[in-house]
Amino acid sequence: MNTRYLKQDFASSVVVFLVALPLCVGVAVASGVPAELGIVTGIVGGLVTGMLPGSSLQVSGPAAGLTVLCFEAVHEHGLGALGVIVLATGLLQLGMGALRWGRWFRAISVAVVEGMLAGIGLVLIAGQMYAMTHSKAPSSGIDKIAGLPEMLLDSLHSSAAVASLLLGVGTIAVLVLWPRMPKKIRLVPGPLVAVALATVASPAFALPVTKVTVHGLFSAIQPPAPSGFAELADIGLVTTILAFTLIASAESLFSAAAVDRLHDGQRTDYDKELMAQGVGNAVCGVLGALPMTAVIVRSAANVQAGARTKASRVLHGAWLLLFAALLPAALGVIPIPALAAVLIYSGFKLIPLKSLSTLWRGHRGEAVILVVTALSIVAISMFEGVLIGLALAVVKTAWEASHVKLEIVDKGAGPVQAHLTGNATFLRLPKILDTLESIPQDRPVELDLSRVHHLDHACRTALENWAERHGVADTASAKVIMAV
Repeated sequence: MNTRYLKQDFASSVVVFLVALPLCVGVAVASGVPAELGIVTGIVGGLVTGMLPGSSLQVSGPAAGLTVLCFEAVHEHGLGALGVIVLATGLLQLGMGALRWGRWFRAISVAVVEGMLAGIGLVLIAGQMYAMTHSKAPSSGIDKIAGLPEMLLDSLHSSAAVASLLLGVGTIAVLVLWPRMPKKIRLVPGPLVAVALATVASPAFALPVTKVTVHGLFSAIQPPAPSGFAELADIGLVTTILAFTLIASAESLFSAAAVDRLHDGQRTDYDKELMAQGVGNAVCGVLGALPMTAVIVRSAANVQAGARTKASRVLHGAWLLLFAALLPAALGVIPIPALAAVLIYSGFKLIPLKSLSTLWRGHRGEAVILVVTALSIVAISMFEGVLIGLALAVVKTAWEASHVKLEIVDKGAGPVQAHLTGNATFLRLPKILDTLESIPQDRPVELDLSRVHHLDHACRTALENWAERHGVADTASAKVIMAV
Protein backbone atom coordinates (compact mmCIF):
# COMPACT_ATOMS: atom_id res chain seq x y z
CA MET A 1 0.00 0.00 0.00
CA ASN A 2 1.07 3.57 -0.65
CA THR A 3 1.62 5.32 2.73
CA ARG A 4 1.80 8.72 1.01
CA TYR A 5 -1.97 9.08 1.18
CA LEU A 6 -2.50 7.25 4.48
CA LYS A 7 -4.13 10.24 6.18
CA GLN A 8 -6.77 10.66 3.44
CA ASP A 9 -7.34 6.92 3.22
CA PHE A 10 -7.70 6.58 6.99
CA ALA A 11 -10.38 9.30 7.13
CA SER A 12 -12.18 7.79 4.13
CA SER A 13 -12.16 4.32 5.69
CA VAL A 14 -13.99 5.61 8.77
CA VAL A 15 -16.67 7.22 6.59
CA VAL A 16 -17.11 4.04 4.54
CA PHE A 17 -17.29 1.96 7.73
CA LEU A 18 -20.07 4.18 9.09
CA VAL A 19 -21.98 3.90 5.81
CA ALA A 20 -21.42 0.14 5.52
CA LEU A 21 -22.37 -0.90 9.07
CA PRO A 22 -26.15 -0.28 8.92
CA LEU A 23 -26.33 -1.52 5.33
CA CYS A 24 -24.49 -4.78 6.12
CA VAL A 25 -26.85 -5.48 8.99
CA GLY A 26 -29.96 -4.38 7.08
CA VAL A 27 -29.19 -6.50 4.02
CA ALA A 28 -28.59 -9.56 6.21
CA VAL A 29 -31.84 -9.16 8.14
CA ALA A 30 -33.80 -8.60 4.91
CA SER A 31 -32.16 -11.68 3.39
CA GLY A 32 -33.42 -13.85 6.24
CA VAL A 33 -29.98 -14.65 7.69
CA PRO A 34 -28.27 -13.67 10.98
CA ALA A 35 -27.19 -10.02 11.03
CA GLU A 36 -23.58 -11.02 11.68
CA LEU A 37 -23.32 -12.72 8.28
CA GLY A 38 -23.80 -9.36 6.58
CA ILE A 39 -20.87 -7.98 8.57
CA VAL A 40 -18.79 -11.07 7.68
CA THR A 41 -19.35 -10.31 3.99
CA GLY A 42 -18.40 -6.68 4.58
CA ILE A 43 -15.21 -7.77 6.33
CA VAL A 44 -14.27 -10.11 3.47
CA GLY A 45 -15.08 -7.35 0.99
CA GLY A 46 -12.59 -5.10 2.75
CA LEU A 47 -9.79 -7.38 3.92
CA VAL A 48 -9.80 -9.85 0.99
CA THR A 49 -11.31 -8.27 -2.12
CA GLY A 50 -10.01 -4.87 -1.05
CA MET A 51 -6.42 -6.12 -1.28
CA LEU A 52 -6.78 -7.46 -4.83
CA PRO A 53 -6.20 -5.61 -8.11
CA GLY A 54 -9.03 -4.50 -10.36
CA SER A 55 -10.69 -1.29 -9.22
CA SER A 56 -8.70 0.58 -6.61
CA LEU A 57 -11.46 2.71 -5.05
CA GLN A 58 -14.73 0.79 -5.23
CA VAL A 59 -15.90 -0.98 -2.09
CA SER A 60 -17.43 -4.45 -1.92
CA GLY A 61 -19.90 -5.95 0.51
CA PRO A 62 -23.46 -7.29 0.81
CA ALA A 63 -25.74 -5.44 -1.60
CA ALA A 64 -29.40 -4.50 -1.55
CA GLY A 65 -29.56 -5.66 -5.18
CA LEU A 66 -29.10 -9.29 -4.10
CA THR A 67 -31.40 -9.17 -1.07
CA VAL A 68 -34.46 -10.52 -2.86
CA LEU A 69 -32.53 -13.35 -4.48
CA CYS A 70 -30.82 -14.27 -1.19
CA PHE A 71 -34.12 -14.37 0.66
CA GLU A 72 -35.65 -16.62 -2.00
CA ALA A 73 -32.60 -18.90 -2.01
CA VAL A 74 -32.58 -19.29 1.80
CA HIS A 75 -36.34 -19.79 1.86
CA GLU A 76 -36.25 -22.47 -0.85
CA HIS A 77 -32.97 -24.29 -0.19
CA GLY A 78 -32.23 -23.46 3.46
CA LEU A 79 -29.46 -21.45 5.12
CA GLY A 80 -27.07 -24.40 4.83
CA ALA A 81 -27.17 -24.19 1.04
CA LEU A 82 -26.22 -20.50 0.98
CA GLY A 83 -22.52 -21.27 1.37
CA VAL A 84 -22.63 -23.72 -1.57
CA ILE A 85 -24.42 -21.16 -3.75
CA VAL A 86 -22.03 -18.32 -2.93
CA LEU A 87 -18.92 -20.52 -3.25
CA ALA A 88 -20.05 -21.75 -6.69
CA THR A 89 -20.79 -18.16 -7.69
CA GLY A 90 -17.27 -17.12 -6.72
CA LEU A 91 -15.69 -19.99 -8.64
CA LEU A 92 -17.71 -19.10 -11.75
CA GLN A 93 -16.61 -15.47 -11.46
CA LEU A 94 -12.99 -16.59 -11.14
CA GLY A 95 -13.34 -18.69 -14.26
CA MET A 96 -14.98 -15.88 -16.24
CA GLY A 97 -12.26 -13.47 -15.17
CA ALA A 98 -9.53 -15.94 -16.16
CA LEU A 99 -11.21 -16.31 -19.56
CA ARG A 100 -11.24 -12.50 -19.86
CA TRP A 101 -15.02 -12.32 -20.00
CA GLY A 102 -15.18 -9.34 -17.67
CA ARG A 103 -15.13 -6.77 -20.47
CA TRP A 104 -18.09 -8.48 -22.14
CA PHE A 105 -20.37 -7.53 -19.26
CA ARG A 106 -20.08 -3.99 -20.58
CA ALA A 107 -21.96 -5.21 -23.64
CA ILE A 108 -25.09 -5.97 -21.60
CA SER A 109 -27.83 -3.50 -22.43
CA VAL A 110 -27.95 -0.69 -19.88
CA ALA A 111 -31.76 -0.85 -20.10
CA VAL A 112 -31.67 -4.50 -18.96
CA VAL A 113 -29.38 -3.69 -16.02
CA GLU A 114 -31.47 -0.70 -14.96
CA GLY A 115 -34.63 -2.76 -15.40
CA MET A 116 -33.08 -5.48 -13.25
CA LEU A 117 -32.28 -2.97 -10.52
CA ALA A 118 -35.74 -1.41 -10.80
CA GLY A 119 -37.40 -4.80 -10.42
CA ILE A 120 -35.22 -5.59 -7.42
CA GLY A 121 -36.06 -2.17 -5.98
CA LEU A 122 -39.81 -2.72 -6.34
CA VAL A 123 -39.72 -6.15 -4.68
CA LEU A 124 -37.36 -4.84 -1.98
CA ILE A 125 -39.64 -1.90 -1.18
CA ALA A 126 -42.73 -4.08 -1.02
CA GLY A 127 -41.04 -6.75 1.12
CA GLN A 128 -39.54 -4.28 3.58
CA MET A 129 -42.87 -2.50 4.01
CA TYR A 130 -44.07 -5.69 5.69
CA ALA A 131 -40.89 -5.86 7.78
CA MET A 132 -41.38 -2.23 8.82
CA THR A 133 -44.80 -3.07 10.28
CA HIS A 134 -43.75 -6.49 11.60
CA SER A 135 -46.22 -8.20 9.26
CA LYS A 136 -45.82 -11.48 7.40
CA ALA A 137 -44.98 -10.88 3.73
CA PRO A 138 -46.49 -12.98 0.91
CA SER A 139 -44.04 -15.10 -1.07
CA SER A 140 -44.41 -13.66 -4.59
CA GLY A 141 -43.54 -10.14 -5.72
CA ILE A 142 -47.00 -9.55 -7.19
CA ASP A 143 -48.70 -10.63 -3.96
CA LYS A 144 -46.38 -8.40 -1.92
CA ILE A 145 -47.35 -5.33 -3.92
CA ALA A 146 -51.04 -6.22 -4.20
CA GLY A 147 -51.29 -6.88 -0.48
CA LEU A 148 -49.80 -3.57 0.66
CA PRO A 149 -53.12 -1.66 1.06
CA GLU A 150 -54.68 -4.43 3.14
CA MET A 151 -51.51 -4.78 5.22
CA LEU A 152 -51.41 -1.05 5.99
CA LEU A 153 -55.09 -1.02 6.95
CA ASP A 154 -54.62 -4.02 9.26
CA SER A 155 -51.57 -2.36 10.82
CA LEU A 156 -53.67 0.59 11.96
CA HIS A 157 -55.50 -1.72 14.38
CA SER A 158 -52.28 -2.77 16.16
CA SER A 159 -50.41 -0.39 18.45
CA ALA A 160 -47.16 -2.29 17.95
CA ALA A 161 -47.52 -2.14 14.15
CA VAL A 162 -48.32 1.60 14.28
CA ALA A 163 -45.25 2.23 16.45
CA SER A 164 -43.06 0.26 14.04
CA LEU A 165 -44.54 2.09 11.05
CA LEU A 166 -44.01 5.52 12.61
CA LEU A 167 -40.41 4.66 13.52
CA GLY A 168 -39.77 3.49 9.96
CA VAL A 169 -41.40 6.56 8.40
CA GLY A 170 -39.34 8.78 10.69
CA THR A 171 -36.16 6.96 9.57
CA ILE A 172 -37.05 7.50 5.92
CA ALA A 173 -37.73 11.19 6.62
CA VAL A 174 -34.22 11.57 8.08
CA LEU A 175 -32.70 9.87 5.02
CA VAL A 176 -34.65 12.11 2.63
CA LEU A 177 -33.86 15.34 4.47
CA TRP A 178 -30.23 14.58 5.32
CA PRO A 179 -28.76 15.63 1.92
CA ARG A 180 -30.27 19.09 2.48
CA MET A 181 -28.39 19.62 5.72
CA PRO A 182 -25.27 21.85 5.91
CA LYS A 183 -22.18 20.32 4.40
CA LYS A 184 -20.32 20.01 7.71
CA ILE A 185 -23.18 18.04 9.26
CA ARG A 186 -23.41 15.79 6.19
CA LEU A 187 -19.92 14.49 6.91
CA VAL A 188 -21.71 11.94 9.07
CA PRO A 189 -23.43 9.41 6.76
CA GLY A 190 -27.21 9.66 6.56
CA PRO A 191 -27.96 5.93 7.08
CA LEU A 192 -25.90 5.89 10.28
CA VAL A 193 -27.68 8.99 11.63
CA ALA A 194 -31.11 7.63 10.75
CA VAL A 195 -30.50 4.25 12.38
CA ALA A 196 -28.84 5.85 15.43
CA LEU A 197 -31.78 8.20 15.98
CA ALA A 198 -34.23 5.32 15.65
CA THR A 199 -32.17 3.27 18.09
CA VAL A 200 -32.29 6.08 20.65
CA ALA A 201 -35.98 6.83 20.05
CA SER A 202 -37.06 3.23 20.57
CA PRO A 203 -36.25 2.99 24.33
CA ALA A 204 -36.80 6.71 24.93
CA PHE A 205 -40.46 6.42 23.89
CA ALA A 206 -40.81 2.79 25.02
CA LEU A 207 -41.78 1.71 21.50
CA PRO A 208 -42.81 -1.96 21.23
CA VAL A 209 -40.67 -2.71 18.17
CA THR A 210 -38.60 -5.77 17.29
CA LYS A 211 -34.81 -5.61 17.54
CA VAL A 212 -32.02 -7.34 15.67
CA THR A 213 -31.25 -10.83 17.03
CA VAL A 214 -27.58 -11.29 17.93
CA HIS A 215 -25.83 -14.68 17.96
CA GLY A 216 -22.18 -13.62 17.94
CA LEU A 217 -19.86 -13.34 14.96
CA PHE A 218 -18.17 -16.73 15.11
CA SER A 219 -21.28 -18.70 16.06
CA ALA A 220 -23.10 -17.24 13.04
CA ILE A 221 -20.48 -18.56 10.60
CA GLN A 222 -21.66 -21.85 9.09
CA PRO A 223 -19.33 -23.37 6.47
CA PRO A 224 -21.20 -25.54 3.97
CA ALA A 225 -21.40 -29.21 4.91
CA PRO A 226 -19.99 -31.75 2.40
CA SER A 227 -23.49 -33.14 1.93
CA GLY A 228 -24.63 -29.71 0.75
CA PHE A 229 -22.63 -30.05 -2.47
CA ALA A 230 -24.83 -32.98 -3.51
CA GLU A 231 -27.58 -30.40 -4.07
CA LEU A 232 -25.64 -29.10 -7.09
CA ALA A 233 -27.46 -31.83 -9.01
CA ASP A 234 -30.69 -29.89 -8.39
CA ILE A 235 -31.48 -27.82 -11.50
CA GLY A 236 -33.22 -25.26 -9.30
CA LEU A 237 -30.04 -24.68 -7.31
CA VAL A 238 -27.96 -24.41 -10.49
CA THR A 239 -30.39 -21.80 -11.84
CA THR A 240 -30.04 -19.85 -8.60
CA ILE A 241 -26.24 -19.96 -8.88
CA LEU A 242 -26.39 -18.66 -12.45
CA ALA A 243 -28.69 -15.84 -11.36
CA PHE A 244 -26.32 -14.90 -8.52
CA THR A 245 -23.35 -14.96 -10.90
CA LEU A 246 -24.99 -12.85 -13.59
CA ILE A 247 -26.43 -10.24 -11.25
CA ALA A 248 -23.43 -9.96 -8.91
CA SER A 249 -20.98 -9.70 -11.82
CA ALA A 250 -23.05 -7.19 -13.78
CA GLU A 251 -23.71 -5.02 -10.73
CA SER A 252 -20.01 -5.04 -9.73
CA LEU A 253 -18.71 -4.14 -13.18
CA PHE A 254 -21.34 -1.48 -13.81
CA SER A 255 -20.47 -0.05 -10.41
CA ALA A 256 -16.81 -0.01 -11.46
CA ALA A 257 -17.69 1.98 -14.58
CA ALA A 258 -19.67 4.46 -12.47
CA VAL A 259 -16.87 4.83 -9.92
CA ASP A 260 -14.33 5.45 -12.69
CA ARG A 261 -16.38 8.50 -13.68
CA LEU A 262 -16.07 9.89 -10.14
CA HIS A 263 -12.27 10.14 -10.07
CA ASP A 264 -9.32 10.68 -12.39
CA GLY A 265 -7.09 7.95 -10.99
CA GLN A 266 -6.30 4.49 -12.32
CA ARG A 267 -9.06 2.92 -14.44
CA THR A 268 -10.63 -0.44 -13.66
CA ASP A 269 -9.27 -3.65 -15.16
CA TYR A 270 -12.60 -5.47 -15.61
CA ASP A 271 -11.17 -8.97 -15.84
CA LYS A 272 -9.08 -8.55 -12.68
CA GLU A 273 -12.02 -6.97 -10.87
CA LEU A 274 -14.23 -9.90 -11.81
CA MET A 275 -11.60 -12.28 -10.42
CA ALA A 276 -11.33 -10.19 -7.23
CA GLN A 277 -15.09 -10.46 -6.78
CA GLY A 278 -14.80 -14.20 -7.41
CA VAL A 279 -12.16 -14.62 -4.70
CA GLY A 280 -14.30 -12.63 -2.27
CA ASN A 281 -17.42 -14.65 -2.99
CA ALA A 282 -15.50 -17.92 -2.74
CA VAL A 283 -14.29 -16.93 0.73
CA CYS A 284 -17.80 -15.81 1.71
CA GLY A 285 -19.11 -19.16 0.50
CA VAL A 286 -16.60 -21.07 2.62
CA LEU A 287 -17.75 -19.01 5.63
CA GLY A 288 -21.43 -19.49 4.81
CA ALA A 289 -21.92 -15.73 4.51
CA LEU A 290 -23.90 -13.54 2.11
CA PRO A 291 -22.67 -12.96 -1.46
CA MET A 292 -20.88 -9.73 -2.23
CA THR A 293 -20.84 -7.22 -5.03
CA ALA A 294 -19.17 -3.89 -5.50
CA VAL A 295 -21.60 -1.36 -4.02
CA ILE A 296 -21.98 2.07 -5.59
CA VAL A 297 -23.21 3.79 -2.39
CA ARG A 298 -20.16 2.80 -0.36
CA SER A 299 -17.84 3.29 -3.33
CA ALA A 300 -19.13 6.82 -3.99
CA ALA A 301 -18.77 7.65 -0.29
CA ASN A 302 -15.18 6.37 -0.45
CA VAL A 303 -14.27 8.60 -3.41
CA GLN A 304 -16.11 11.64 -2.08
CA ALA A 305 -14.38 11.30 1.31
CA GLY A 306 -11.02 11.71 -0.44
CA ALA A 307 -9.70 8.14 -0.72
CA ARG A 308 -6.64 7.80 -2.93
CA THR A 309 -5.67 4.12 -2.72
CA LYS A 310 -7.13 0.73 -1.87
CA ALA A 311 -5.98 1.22 1.76
CA SER A 312 -9.26 2.95 2.59
CA ARG A 313 -11.42 -0.04 1.68
CA VAL A 314 -9.07 -2.48 3.43
CA LEU A 315 -9.20 -0.39 6.61
CA HIS A 316 -13.00 -0.22 6.46
CA GLY A 317 -13.00 -4.02 6.60
CA ALA A 318 -10.72 -3.88 9.65
CA TRP A 319 -13.12 -1.48 11.43
CA LEU A 320 -16.02 -3.84 10.71
CA LEU A 321 -14.03 -6.74 12.17
CA LEU A 322 -13.14 -4.77 15.31
CA PHE A 323 -16.74 -3.67 15.79
CA ALA A 324 -18.11 -7.20 15.39
CA ALA A 325 -15.45 -8.62 17.72
CA LEU A 326 -15.60 -5.95 20.45
CA LEU A 327 -19.19 -4.66 20.34
CA PRO A 328 -21.42 -7.46 19.01
CA ALA A 329 -24.14 -6.69 21.58
CA ALA A 330 -24.53 -3.22 20.04
CA LEU A 331 -26.35 -4.86 17.13
CA GLY A 332 -29.05 -6.12 19.46
CA VAL A 333 -30.37 -2.61 20.20
CA ILE A 334 -31.02 -1.73 16.54
CA PRO A 335 -34.76 -1.68 15.67
CA ILE A 336 -35.66 -3.78 12.64
CA PRO A 337 -38.15 -1.13 11.34
CA ALA A 338 -35.23 1.31 11.04
CA LEU A 339 -33.20 -1.15 8.97
CA ALA A 340 -36.26 -1.88 6.82
CA ALA A 341 -36.65 1.86 6.25
CA VAL A 342 -33.01 2.16 5.14
CA LEU A 343 -33.58 -0.62 2.60
CA ILE A 344 -36.86 0.92 1.39
CA TYR A 345 -34.93 4.14 0.77
CA SER A 346 -32.21 2.13 -1.01
CA GLY A 347 -34.91 0.39 -3.06
CA PHE A 348 -36.27 3.71 -4.29
CA LYS A 349 -32.77 4.70 -5.35
CA LEU A 350 -32.54 1.51 -7.43
CA ILE A 351 -35.50 2.66 -9.56
CA PRO A 352 -34.06 4.87 -12.35
CA LEU A 353 -36.96 7.31 -12.71
CA LYS A 354 -34.80 10.00 -14.37
CA SER A 355 -33.26 7.50 -16.79
CA LEU A 356 -36.68 6.13 -17.66
CA SER A 357 -38.09 9.54 -18.59
CA THR A 358 -34.98 10.34 -20.63
CA LEU A 359 -35.14 6.98 -22.42
CA TRP A 360 -38.83 7.44 -23.19
CA ARG A 361 -38.15 10.75 -24.88
CA GLY A 362 -35.18 9.57 -26.93
CA HIS A 363 -35.18 5.76 -27.09
CA ARG A 364 -38.62 4.33 -26.42
CA GLY A 365 -37.53 0.80 -27.27
CA GLU A 366 -34.95 0.92 -24.47
CA ALA A 367 -37.58 2.28 -22.08
CA VAL A 368 -39.89 -0.62 -22.95
CA ILE A 369 -37.08 -3.12 -22.26
CA LEU A 370 -36.42 -1.47 -18.89
CA VAL A 371 -40.08 -1.60 -17.84
CA VAL A 372 -40.70 -5.15 -19.12
CA THR A 373 -37.56 -6.43 -17.35
CA ALA A 374 -38.61 -4.83 -14.07
CA LEU A 375 -42.21 -6.08 -14.27
CA SER A 376 -41.06 -9.58 -15.27
CA ILE A 377 -38.85 -9.76 -12.18
CA VAL A 378 -41.76 -8.68 -9.99
CA ALA A 379 -44.27 -11.02 -11.67
CA ILE A 380 -42.11 -14.11 -12.28
CA SER A 381 -38.66 -14.24 -10.71
CA MET A 382 -35.26 -12.60 -10.85
CA PHE A 383 -33.55 -15.01 -13.25
CA GLU A 384 -36.41 -15.32 -15.71
CA GLY A 385 -36.98 -11.57 -15.65
CA VAL A 386 -33.36 -10.87 -16.59
CA LEU A 387 -33.51 -13.48 -19.37
CA ILE A 388 -36.67 -11.87 -20.75
CA GLY A 389 -34.95 -8.48 -20.73
CA LEU A 390 -31.87 -9.85 -22.50
CA ALA A 391 -34.05 -11.56 -25.12
CA LEU A 392 -35.95 -8.32 -25.75
CA ALA A 393 -32.66 -6.42 -26.09
CA VAL A 394 -31.40 -8.93 -28.67
CA VAL A 395 -34.65 -8.78 -30.65
CA LYS A 396 -34.62 -4.97 -30.57
CA THR A 397 -31.02 -4.87 -31.80
CA ALA A 398 -31.80 -7.35 -34.59
CA TRP A 399 -34.84 -5.30 -35.61
CA GLU A 400 -32.87 -2.06 -35.71
CA ALA A 401 -30.06 -3.74 -37.66
CA SER A 402 -32.56 -4.93 -40.26
CA HIS A 403 -32.74 -1.64 -42.12
CA VAL A 404 -34.11 -2.53 -45.52
CA LYS A 405 -35.73 -0.48 -48.25
CA LEU A 406 -37.72 -1.86 -51.17
CA GLU A 407 -38.24 0.65 -53.95
CA ILE A 408 -40.65 -0.12 -56.81
CA VAL A 409 -39.99 1.73 -60.08
CA ASP A 410 -42.73 1.47 -62.73
CA LYS A 411 -42.05 3.53 -65.88
CA GLY A 412 -45.27 2.41 -67.51
CA ALA A 413 -43.51 0.46 -70.23
CA GLY A 414 -41.20 -2.49 -69.80
CA PRO A 415 -40.67 -4.50 -66.64
CA VAL A 416 -41.38 -3.21 -63.14
CA GLN A 417 -38.08 -2.73 -61.31
CA ALA A 418 -37.85 -3.71 -57.62
CA HIS A 419 -34.68 -2.44 -55.90
CA LEU A 420 -33.90 -3.95 -52.46
CA THR A 421 -31.35 -2.10 -50.32
CA GLY A 422 -29.91 -2.76 -46.81
CA ASN A 423 -30.04 -5.81 -44.54
CA ALA A 424 -32.84 -8.21 -45.42
CA THR A 425 -33.67 -10.53 -42.50
CA PHE A 426 -36.69 -12.58 -41.46
CA LEU A 427 -37.82 -9.71 -39.22
CA ARG A 428 -38.56 -7.57 -42.29
CA LEU A 429 -39.72 -10.43 -44.52
CA PRO A 430 -43.48 -9.79 -44.15
CA LYS A 431 -43.07 -6.19 -45.26
CA ILE A 432 -40.89 -7.18 -48.22
CA LEU A 433 -43.31 -9.86 -49.44
CA ASP A 434 -46.35 -7.60 -48.99
CA THR A 435 -44.71 -4.98 -51.21
CA LEU A 436 -43.72 -7.52 -53.87
CA GLU A 437 -47.18 -9.12 -53.85
CA SER A 438 -48.72 -5.70 -54.53
CA ILE A 439 -47.05 -5.58 -57.96
CA PRO A 440 -49.59 -6.33 -60.73
CA GLN A 441 -49.48 -10.01 -61.70
CA ASP A 442 -49.55 -9.27 -65.45
CA ARG A 443 -46.33 -7.23 -65.48
CA PRO A 444 -42.79 -8.59 -65.82
CA VAL A 445 -40.58 -7.85 -62.81
CA GLU A 446 -36.84 -7.31 -62.38
CA LEU A 447 -35.65 -7.82 -58.82
CA ASP A 448 -32.35 -6.04 -58.13
CA LEU A 449 -30.45 -7.26 -55.05
CA SER A 450 -27.09 -5.72 -55.92
CA ARG A 451 -27.34 -3.24 -53.03
CA VAL A 452 -28.31 -5.79 -50.36
CA HIS A 453 -25.58 -6.02 -47.68
CA HIS A 454 -26.96 -9.08 -45.93
CA LEU A 455 -29.61 -11.60 -46.94
CA ASP A 456 -30.45 -14.30 -44.39
CA HIS A 457 -31.62 -17.79 -45.25
CA ALA A 458 -35.32 -17.08 -44.64
CA CYS A 459 -35.31 -14.08 -46.98
CA ARG A 460 -33.29 -15.88 -49.62
CA THR A 461 -35.69 -18.83 -49.67
CA ALA A 462 -38.81 -16.63 -49.67
CA LEU A 463 -37.52 -14.43 -52.51
CA GLU A 464 -36.52 -17.45 -54.60
CA ASN A 465 -40.00 -18.94 -54.14
CA TRP A 466 -41.59 -15.61 -55.05
CA ALA A 467 -39.41 -15.33 -58.16
CA GLU A 468 -40.40 -18.83 -59.30
CA ARG A 469 -44.11 -18.13 -58.81
CA HIS A 470 -43.88 -14.91 -60.82
CA GLY A 471 -41.76 -16.21 -63.66
CA VAL A 472 -38.63 -14.32 -62.66
CA ALA A 473 -36.46 -17.39 -62.15
CA ASP A 474 -34.85 -17.29 -65.62
CA THR A 475 -34.02 -13.59 -65.60
CA ALA A 476 -30.76 -11.96 -64.68
CA SER A 477 -32.33 -10.85 -61.39
CA ALA A 478 -32.66 -14.48 -60.29
CA LYS A 479 -28.90 -14.85 -60.64
CA VAL A 480 -28.50 -11.89 -58.33
CA ILE A 481 -30.64 -13.68 -55.76
CA MET A 482 -28.45 -16.75 -55.92
CA ALA A 483 -25.26 -14.70 -55.70
CA VAL A 484 -26.12 -12.74 -52.57
